[in-house]
Amino acid sequence: MREEVGRVSGPHGEVALWRRTDDDGTVVTELVVDGVFAMDDVDTSTERALATEALARAEGAELAVLVGGLGLGWTAAAVLRSPGVAEVVVVELEDALLGWAAQGLLPGLPSTADPRLDLVAGDVAAAFTPGRYDVVLLDVDNGPDFLVHGSNAGLYGTRGLARALAALRPGGVLAIWSADPSPALLDRLAALPGAVDAEQLVLPVEREGRVFEYAVLLARRAS
Repeated sequence: MREEVGRVSGPHGEVALWRRTDDDGTVVTELVVDGVFAMDDVDTSTERALATEALARAEGAELAVLVGGLGLGWTAAAVLRSPGVAEVVVVELEDALLGWAAQGLLPGLPSTADPRLDLVAGDVAAAFTPGRYDVVLLDVDNGPDFLVHGSNAGLYGTRGLARALAALRPGGVLAIWSADPSPALLDRLAALPGAVDAEQLVLPVEREGRVFEYAVLLARRAS
């Protein structure tokens, strides 16, 4: 059984939230943008790994974290569960997702009551204030090679990556989620002035009898 939870048309197209119940009783939430499947929560391990892998590399306490892309809320929730996090700013392009979050409809983030959490509508690039954050997490699309919104391409280019890195304090960590391993993106990260310890984690996930390889790419701003 599949039911529509919400549908909103906005300046960036139509966004729909669906919920289905599989034959085994599992409830799955799906996000569809302009008729294109964007994500579901059959397996959320890589979205959570985006947060946990970056935070494991972060230094200090009272961390300020910027999350680009709310999605179904799993990355933001993983950040909030991590010790040492004092502030989480989540910037989401789609107003509909912020509304559904406020209504408790996102499975990963059933409540927005945590005082450390600030949900902001807009383009995450506008939040790249120099030296503002300890961790920057980007999950604004499916990675550089399979974009839902073509306008997101700039985030994965050299200029966009440089601005994201500059939003970090010295020693801070930038992490990017990708639907596929991206050697080209890793090369761009490694070549950024001031970037060190660039790496790509390939995360295999089995779905419906197939193994998919997702990736988290990370780099640190030099101290």
